[in-house]
Amino acid sequence: MSMEVTVAVPFRQHGTDRLGEGEFVVALSLDREWFSPDQAKRLIDIAAGRGLVERDGGDLVAQFSPGGVEVPEGFKPDESVLQSQSTFERLLSEIVADGVEKQEAVAGVNRLQRDLGVTIEAAAVLYARRRGVDVGGLAAEVRRGLVEG
Repeated sequence: MSMEVTVAVPFRQHGTDRLGEGEFVVALSLDREWFSPDQAKRLIDIAAGRGLVERDGGDLVAQFSPGGVEVPEGFKPDESVLQSQSTFERLLSEIVADGVEKQEAVAGVNRLQRDLGVTIEAAAVLYARRRGVDVGGLAAEVRRGLVEG
């Protein structure tokens, strides 16, 4: 969640869903003083890897509605957004954020993986859906990985 909020801020600041990479870096490093320029560039790589932005020439195009993202008063991201997480780790985080104990979630996902003979990510998506946890974007990412892989 904080990744999406962090990425949304520069787009919201400029009132657009398309920004030059340099503008994005300036918004996060100089305007907000949240990250160094190198860290802001790393954030772009992570956000692109997660499908939040797409590179188009020298521009970044938001793959979500930045205006629809609520930015809490006084929001400031912590440096954990700069840590790249695997798809499974992100799925697990969503499940745990919905109130499921981490150990219970891991055990349930492992059981599904073993019983169904699917990838750990596919099992996590299925586990989340069975628990009513919305992992739509991550589910699409897992689906793409299965089709391409």
